[in-house]
Amino acid sequence: MDNFFEGLFAERIGGKMFGKDTAIYKFEKIKRAKRAAVAANPGVALIDMGVGEPDEMAFPQVVEALHREASKKENRFYADNGCAEFKQAVADYMKELYGVELDPSTEINHSMGSKAALSLLPTCFINPGDVALMTTPGYGVMGTWTCYFGGRVVKMPLTRENGFYPDFSKISEEDKKATKLIYLNYPNNPTGAVATPELYDKAIAFAKECHALLVIDAAYAPLNYRGKPPTNIPRPGGKDAAVEQHSMSKGFNMTGWRLGWVCGNAAAVKAFATVKDNADSGQFLAIQKASVEALKAQSEITPKINEKYLRRLTALTATLKELGFQAQVPGGSFYLYVGIPKATSDGTTFANAEEFSQWLISTKLISTVPWDDAGAFVRFSATFEAASLDDETKVLQEVRNRLSTSKFIF
Repeated sequence: MDNFFEGLFAERIGGKMFGKDTAIYKFEKIKRAKRAAVAANPGVALIDMGVGEPDEMAFPQVVEALHREASKKENRFYADNGCAEFKQAVADYMKELYGVELDPSTEINHSMGSKAALSLLPTCFINPGDVALMTTPGYGVMGTWTCYFGGRVVKMPLTRENGFYPDFSKISEEDKKATKLIYLNYPNNPTGAVATPELYDKAIAFAKECHALLVIDAAYAPLNYRGKPPTNIPRPGGKDAAVEQHSMSKGFNMTGWRLGWVCGNAAAVKAFATVKDNADSGQFLAIQKASVEALKAQSEITPKINEKYLRRLTALTATLKELGFQAQVPGGSFYLYVGIPKATSDGTTFANAEEFSQWLISTKLISTVPWDDAGAFVRFSATFEAASLDDETKVLQEVRNRLSTSKFIF
């Protein structure tokens, strides 16, 4: 690396050691293993169950709306903190689906996707020495940005024994005093657990005890298989202590469109909007207005998506249970999170989930995502490519065939 730049990089990204780290990121290891497995097995299709994004396009009426809105001259301008039509559609959607009353002018602001929202919230609240409580395993963006600002992340392990819920009683008094942000994600990635009203009541009470903001990452909220998904906002004190961030990605097949929203406590939403105004110029107005069509059609779109993923997850769960895995259909999301075996009957052993995941790729040509943060688990995703129901059945049968050639020891 150019010596001129060695002294320029910020310590938050490694300082003088930036670009010299030889550690390989988990997802890069998966990519390399997939390439090697395909090269070593020509003619055998790799089944990718590691992808965390919908396998289909947005619904036709939404794509048509995008084309229509992109053709309008008035939509060429900067969106800044969002258009009124999208905010009102969000308010109507939240009322229809969750029974939540929100003021679109003060309690809702659009984001350019979940990652953008979760990176900007620490900008609003974290000073050096402050703490963000983060569930683990999980999506670490808010924690990364907390550390960028000199804060500290305290992890709350999600274990099977605790229903994949955080145990707030394990947080020390010192950490509670320093806590500014508390991050929860339900339906959860990767565990598939769904929140209960009781969990949100505990979380709200704990946030008030810490005098901290509760951040609910609800990106997977539409993907709920146990009735209407709960939300923390109408719970007693919910608006006092919390914001939720939602996404158009998972429940509407609109991942690459990069649109979501932050809603809830008006002061926190205003802080988010203030920082966002200095970070971006808003998502393309045509995308926001096309998304209005999606939100209006949620009762048509989301149930079809849920039906597909639940069908796939149910079939995959049955296969894994037959093979000895402790698998259970998740309450939400499109993920199946299962503990790994200790070994196979032919003497292959697995020290951790990463080893098992790499073995699945190299020997079975099935890609998953390993998690060793709170026990050894792998995450299967129901978002594998299948153009028809027949193709879906063939993929799932092939998974069964490939895994059945090994006897697992747990």
